[in-house]
Amino acid sequence: MIEKRSRNEMRQVRHERLRRTLSGTPDRPRLSVFRSLKHVVAQIIDDEAGRTLVAASSVEPDIRATLGGRTGNAETARTVGRLVAERALAKGIKAVVFDRGGHMFHGRVKALADAAREAGLDF
Repeated sequence: MIEKRSRNEMRQVRHERLRRTLSGTPDRPRLSVFRSLKHVVAQIIDDEAGRTLVAASSVEPDIRATLGGRTGNAETARTVGRLVAERALAKGIKAVVFDRGGHMFHGRVKALADAAREAGLDF
């Protein structure tokens, strides 16, 4: 009998498929998005060096304070997207490759991407 995979297992399969062709370089690092039920995390990663260059998360106390504890929504994702873009621009990173982490490009993932673009990142 065929065993049905869970939603998260299928997301991981899609993410592995994306990562076969998607990689961050020093010139154009990877903007990786992780989304859980309660939080959103964005990291800019140089895969060649294996280092996280910039990160922003809805777990950070200053973001949680501005949002009043509601962290699992699109407004939080917009805030995290703006913050990661500001931190990247401060470090001189202007262009990135967007890694949606196997999630569909809508909702919180799209809100984060749009906010990062508006704040000045190119992808």
